[in-house]
Amino acid sequence: MSEHSPKYAYEDFIVGSEWPLGSKIVTAEEIIDFASQFDPQPFHLDEAAGKASILGGLAASGWHTASMFMRMLCDAYLLDSTSQGAPGIDYVKWKQPVLAGDTLTGKTTVLDRRLSKSKPSLGFVKLYHAVFNQNDILVCELEHTAMFSLREPIAS
Repeated sequence: MSEHSPKYAYEDFIVGSEWPLGSKIVTAEEIIDFASQFDPQPFHLDEAAGKASILGGLAASGWHTASMFMRMLCDAYLLDSTSQGAPGIDYVKWKQPVLAGDTLTGKTTVLDRRLSKSKPSLGFVKLYHAVFNQNDILVCELEHTAMFSLREPIAS
């Protein structure tokens, strides 16, 4: 039985490089389903309430937007990497409403990276993520540090 070797490791995250996140169509059904479970505000549950709000239509919860981003990130490269998770998130900003029918795309930019001082097989990669709608309008941005194992650990 052969063991899968992840395609991406710490060494692949070069400062300044950009990683596309693919695309995701946002449906009314998933907005309502997510909101029903986790953020049941009227503008996330009902088209008329959304249109009557400042959001302008049935709008995804910001937490739903962050969750859709996470799925896009996983599908783009994270699931085929040496990811060891993240110690937290520096910030998430919801810049514009994500409405039913929107198509999201995005990209990751590598801002910085460093090797762990205590674990020589681990590196920290500071990432900036931008998510856009079909009109190329920024709807969400996030920044955090992720942990990735090295492909070639440094001998101690």
